Amino acid sequence: MKAMKRSTLATLINATLFSAVAGTSFSSLAAEEKTAKKSNQLEVIQVTARKRVENAQEVPVAVSALQGDNLDAYSSAGMDIRFLNAKIPSLSIESSFGRSFPRFYVRGLGNTDFDLNASQPVSLVVDEVVQENAILKGFPVFDVERVEVLRGPQGTLFGRNTPAGLVKFDSVKPSQEFDGYGSVSYGSRGAVDTSGAVGGALTDRLSARVSLLWQDKDDYIDNQAPGFEAKDEQGGYTEKAARVQFLYEGDDFTALLNYHTRDLDGSPIAFRANVIKTGTNELVDNYESDVVYQDAASRSTQQVESEGASLKLEWELKNHTITSISAWESAEIYSRADIDGGYGGFSIDDVPVAMGPGFIPFSSESADGIPDHDQLTQELRLSSNFDGDLNYQVGVFYFDEELTIENFSYDTSNNGTLNGFVRQQQDTTAWAVFGSVDYVVSDDLKVTAGLRYSDDEKDFVADRTLSPLSEFGVGPKLIPENVSDSHVSWDLSANYKVNDDVNWYGRVANTFRAPSLQGRILFNEEVTIADSETVTSYETGIKSDVLDGQGRVNATVFYYTMDDQQLTAVGGDTNSSSLINADKTTGYGFELDTQWVLSDEFNATFNLSYNKTEIKDDSISIPVPDRVTLNVTDPINNSGFAILDGNSLPHAPEWISNFTLRYTKELADGNFFASGDISYRSKINMFLYESVEFEGKELIETGLRTGYTWSEGDYEYEVAAFVRNLFDEQQVIGAVDFNNNTGIVNEERYVGAEFKVRFF
Repeated sequence: MKAMKRSTLATLINATLFSAVAGTSFSSLAAEEKTAKKSNQLEVIQVTARKRVENAQEVPVAVSALQGDNLDAYSSAGMDIRFLNAKIPSLSIESSFGRSFPRFYVRGLGNTDFDLNASQPVSLVVDEVVQENAILKGFPVFDVERVEVLRGPQGTLFGRNTPAGLVKFDSVKPSQEFDGYGSVSYGSRGAVDTSGAVGGALTDRLSARVSLLWQDKDDYIDNQAPGFEAKDEQGGYTEKAARVQFLYEGDDFTALLNYHTRDLDGSPIAFRANVIKTGTNELVDNYESDVVYQDAASRSTQQVESEGASLKLEWELKNHTITSISAWESAEIYSRADIDGGYGGFSIDDVPVAMGPGFIPFSSESADGIPDHDQLTQELRLSSNFDGDLNYQVGVFYFDEELTIENFSYDTSNNGTLNGFVRQQQDTTAWAVFGSVDYVVSDDLKVTAGLRYSDDEKDFVADRTLSPLSEFGVGPKLIPENVSDSHVSWDLSANYKVNDDVNWYGRVANTFRAPSLQGRILFNEEVTIADSETVTSYETGIKSDVLDGQGRVNATVFYYTMDDQQLTAVGGDTNSSSLINADKTTGYGFELDTQWVLSDEFNATFNLSYNKTEIKDDSISIPVPDRVTLNVTDPINNSGFAILDGNSLPHAPEWISNFTLRYTKELADGNFFASGDISYRSKINMFLYESVEFEGKELIETGLRTGYTWSEGDYEYEVAAFVRNLFDEQQVIGAVDFNNNTGIVNEERYVGAEFKVRFF
């Protein structure tokens, strides 16, 4: 193995600390194209953070990209989109549904709301189409070229509701070159993960690509509730997805058609009653990952179907490009679960039924569904391609969504008969006009200014008129509501070339999240409304290449204030969610994103972020569970509510860090490789209030992957073995707080083997 050009740890530390003033040979994208890149230099990462292809090192936005070997390693256990949790600075992802309904958090900003019309401050954009509903956000990750995470407000150029940032996926596109791959893996609990793609030319103008995914895992969780014993009753799933694309390339015109579909049939996430030791945040001593104690486990199910299509048309004029993106998305879901996670908690003929594990205050079996959903979006923009100092892009955006939600509650003591039903209908219409101008002030200084006017309106009705008689004493009810707002978003940024190695940038941005409504009135009489939230963010940082192109150090510091932040008080005393606005929330921190070529055989990355969030409003308080097993640490007012002033935001870890190391060695006619990664997420509050039991512990997860690759003609083969969560660290990562210490536990250790073939 060749020695590192700079072999000591001190060299790397010095390079990190002094990259802003020490220059070696940072090259722009254009220069990289002209100069043959050394085999042991980092590749230029191209991103589309500003809706055009640019070198990530020259974009005045805090953006991280995940692609290639690391992306393959993270997703190798058949995981859903939550595999991205803590893999990128300031990004965390969680879900109380399982493989659907992921909730994203960037720089501490997110939304814990579990209702199916919940809006999120982190937008997901897949193949240039915003995925607004949380069910759309759970589409499987396969045949993806790159994942980009843009941190900070992105409200000028992108879609809706981006005060925290956005996560952007770009699928591998069709081309005239014939290529593809096939992959199959087998792992723990009999899990099978299969995916593949093939693409190439149909004519000299038309190309196509077909991508397929099939994942399967048998039920493996036993139910040991007395009287309800059953083997292998939960935990399994069958996931199928497909993407078909056609690309037409004319002389001055291109058209890309994308159709995609998903079908999931599986189990919801497992809720476990009294899984947390009272007075601690530790799992109980007898916790077993493959055992639950539930009286409604046999009826638990989760089915998701979604499909969508988009058409991107692009005309290249003499000095401009016209782009049109028309898209349709649709989703359906039905998810039913034993929410209390235990058995009993009810009486038959006034005789209490035996309960467990531990004390079960009341039984809760419920379901949520989307029987009808349609989202239509249209974007049209004009971008200049001038050779001079000034360039711009302007555009219009339209969004229309029709959404029907159904909420069900069941009488567990009567074989799960329906005893409560609410239908929510929400129709959303939004439109915007936007523009962005780039100006080259000098050879070293470029500035960008953006402006967007947005108009958003929701028509909503919560309908309980069809509900059967409910044990909760609530009768028929019809509650209509309407909310609307408009806002001018803006951003101003500058990129200054300090020297050939270092770019400095600064950015200030403002945007909003439109008003939200929540009408889950199974157990109450109120539809809650949250007014628009607005955020202003300030950030500055450096992007540098060091060590003769063998190191890359990007660092950012930021501060933001959010006015009227939309918060969701979930649970508390009922299985419901209520919206409130906090007067002000502040956040600040830093992010470090680095990559290293340690030698011809070793590559490494190291990322670190710190986020400090604080609610600043002494007037808001929320109900908390009246349970003897919960130790709330917040001040309690005269109404018995927890006072939130000074608390951090829920699911907002202060520290996120990730380290990867990859070793590659020529061996015989191929290459041996081994890679490892460690991700760390510091403790979190699971709810708006703070308590001993619902403070999530620090989470460290380790992955390893090793294998061998070789080529024969136009084929490249790979065999690999891998493990995720190597040390089988199990702890509570989510909770249900209206019952007794009911928790959700992270995935257990997963071991598997994979075979993959690529062809060209």
